[in-house]
Amino acid sequence: MKYTQLGRTGLKVSRLVLGTMNFGPQTDEADSHAIMDAALDAGINFFDTANVYGWGENKGRTESIIGSWFAQGGERRDKVVLATKVYGNMGADGAAAWPNHDKLSAVNIRRAVDASLKRLGTDYIDVYQFHHIDRNTPFEEIWQAIDVLVQQGKILYAGSSNFPGYKIAQANETAARRGSFGLVSEQCLYNLYERRAEMEVIPAAQDYGLGVIPWSPLHGGLLGGVIRKEAEGGRRASGRAAETLADPAARARLQSYEDLLDKHGVEPGEAALAWLLTRPGVTGPIVGPRTQEQLDSAVRAVELELSEELLAGLEEVFPGPGPSPEAFAW
Repeated sequence: MKYTQLGRTGLKVSRLVLGTMNFGPQTDEADSHAIMDAALDAGINFFDTANVYGWGENKGRTESIIGSWFAQGGERRDKVVLATKVYGNMGADGAAAWPNHDKLSAVNIRRAVDASLKRLGTDYIDVYQFHHIDRNTPFEEIWQAIDVLVQQGKILYAGSSNFPGYKIAQANETAARRGSFGLVSEQCLYNLYERRAEMEVIPAAQDYGLGVIPWSPLHGGLLGGVIRKEAEGGRRASGRAAETLADPAARARLQSYEDLLDKHGVEPGEAALAWLLTRPGVTGPIVGPRTQEQLDSAVRAVELELSEELLAGLEEVFPGPGPSPEAFAW
C-alpha cells in the first residue's frame, strides 16, 4: 500500500479509503469484520463512515459494527485513521428531526459526536466531517463547537463533504480569523464520468490545503465494466445506473470506455481508481467493497500504472470541464 499526507496535515493515510456504507444494509457484521481485517492486512489505514449509515430505523448501525470490530483488540483502533460525519437527521424511522437534532448547530455537533463515540466504542475521532453545508448556521458557531471538541480530545481534525468551492473558502477564512486549523479534507463526488469537481471544488481544496477524497469512484458501478457484466449475465445495473444506460449516448460512451480498456488489457474498475490516483489534489478514493474480491481489485489499482496512451484515450472518452472560469468563460 502507498501512503500520503492528508492535505496540509502531518497525518499519513493510505491511497485507498475503506468506505463502510454497505456495512449493515448489504454486508452483515461478520463479513464486515472480515473486510476490515483484510483491509488492514492490505495496509489500508483510512476508514470512512457516517452517523446516518445503516439508514432508516437502523441509522447508526454501521458505526456500531465498526465499534464491535475495534472491541476485538489487536491494535485495531490504534492502526486506523477513523473518519465519520455529522449533519443528517438521526430521528427513528425517518421521522422529522426534533428541533436541533440535525445539521451543524453547536448543540447538534456536541450531541452527535458523543453518540458517534459511544457507537464506535472509542474516545476520539480522527477526522470529523460535515456531511453537507448548513446554510443556517454561521461558521463562527461551527468552529467554536469544533475547537471545544479538539480541546477535549474528542476529535483531532475537521473535514467537509459535498461542499462547493466557495464554502470551502468561507469555512477556512473564518477558521483563520479565529486561529482555528480549519478544514483538512473535502469528500466529494468525483470520477471519470463526473468531473465537475475540477471546476472549483478541487482548486479550492488545493489552495486551502485540503486533501480530496472522492466518493463513488466507479459512479455507481458504471465505470466497473457494467456493459460487459450484463452481457455475461452478471449483476444488472439498477437505479440511476440503469437510467444512465438507457440513454443511447451515455451507453455509447461507456462502451467506448470498456473497449479502450479491453484493448489495453486493463480491468475497468481498477482503471477508474488508478486514474483518480493520478489526479492533482486527490488523497485517495473511497472504495466500498461488499466482498473480498472487490477489495482485492481495489488494492491492485494502487499499483496500476496507466500509460500515457491510455490516459489520453480516457481523456478523449470522458473530457473534463477544466477549471473555472475557463470552463464557462474566456
